[in-house]
Amino acid sequence: MDSRTLPLVLALVPARGGSKSLPRKNILSLGGHPLIAYSIAAGLAAQGVSRLVVSTDDPEIAEVARGYGAEVPFLRPPALAQDDTMDFPVVEHALAFLEAHDGFRPAVVVQLRPTSPLRPVDLVDRGLEVLARHPDADSARAVIPSGQNPYKMWRPVEGGRIVPLLQDGSPEPFNRPRQQLPSTFWQTGHLDVIRVETIRGQRSLTGDRVYPISVDPEYAVDIDTPRDLARAEELLRQGRDVLVRPTAPRANRKGKEAT
Repeated sequence: MDSRTLPLVLALVPARGGSKSLPRKNILSLGGHPLIAYSIAAGLAAQGVSRLVVSTDDPEIAEVARGYGAEVPFLRPPALAQDDTMDFPVVEHALAFLEAHDGFRPAVVVQLRPTSPLRPVDLVDRGLEVLARHPDADSARAVIPSGQNPYKMWRPVEGGRIVPLLQDGSPEPFNRPRQQLPSTFWQTGHLDVIRVETIRGQRSLTGDRVYPISVDPEYAVDIDTPRDLARAEELLRQGRDVLVRPTAPRANRKGKEAT
């Protein structure tokens, strides 16, 4: 199904001002643009997105985001911008605000984390199409094949021993060849596509029925350290034409009409 036949879709970019690992991370320069601009550009480029909103507690981030075409209709309460704040209350707050102030009631939320800036141009629309193809889906999220199979991982327990991380009844999976183990995936921060009925009905950003959105592992860069930022810079310098790139800052763009 064409993503443009979906109901109203909100693209939400969460971007709090505090960051311990890289101060002011969300507006650090990457390829000549602030980091957040890449997630904004990905949402604005998607045909299936009705409206793109940045949720931030920081006035400077809000100003930068508006300059790149995002809507910033509110500043997030400080209580929802702490180091331990989960994604769910941030999304819930945005949905409640937009409904109360604009009467905007999307059926789908697309979450675009600024710390995963390297996205193929078609990624958001592909994610929406995954949800459209699977009416039973509660959500879909971007994944890559796991670099290390968790069936060979261990965890510490009381007494100093270690036990297998996964125990599904298979006899000693940690001693089996890699080729005999189940395939596993690592979730990236590129994209989460969630039905609003999952958020409200199940109080979850995931639900029980989750479908994968495949991403090239080369682009799975999560910006958390200077080394991560340098790696993202190098990939951009290599001229990956398939990646979304921001344009120069421009006036705030209003939300597109749904189709």
